[in-house]
Amino acid sequence: MWIYQKTLEFPVNLRCKNLSMAKYIMTQLGGPNGELAAAIRYLQQRYTMPTGKSRALLTDIGTEELAHVEIISTMLYQLTEDATPEELKAAGLGSHYSVWGHGTFPSDPNGVPWTAAYINVFGDSVTNLHEDMAAEQKALATYYQLINLTDDVDIINVLRFLGEREIVHYQRFGEALMDVYDYTDCKKIF
Repeated sequence: MWIYQKTLEFPVNLRCKNLSMAKYIMTQLGGPNGELAAAIRYLQQRYTMPTGKSRALLTDIGTEELAHVEIISTMLYQLTEDATPEELKAAGLGSHYSVWGHGTFPSDPNGVPWTAAYINVFGDSVTNLHEDMAAEQKALATYYQLINLTDDVDIINVLRFLGEREIVHYQRFGEALMDVYDYTDCKKIF
């Protein structure tokens, strides 16, 4: 079905441990506007899309969002690698460490685990596509906010790439919305 290449969609080579930034970036793994929520949302919404084009788009973008989960997880691992329990505690990650160790568990920066309540899968394709466009805008805003929290160019470059993909996804969902409108507006003659 897919070909998996053992490389990230965008290279992540963070050279400095940064526990406070890791804590902030956790929102894009397990937070309400994060990549995991987007991937699950799109991969579930595709079943109610009325056209092959719109179904394929949700499949493609949902799969790409899983690649973004991988990028965010890699960032988190690199930012926290070799951190001592004392350092994690000082950065506000002590409770995360006490449960998950150095694992990249999907939660938000406050330790709230990812939940399916973050996603919306409605039976109406137009409603879903509007939801998807809003989700991409919220994710983009989150990436801008994360960029404002750091001056590390390596982190900024990865976050900027992910933000640019949110813009592309927003545009593609707009195209899918027009495709669905065209489909629902056409008259079927039997």
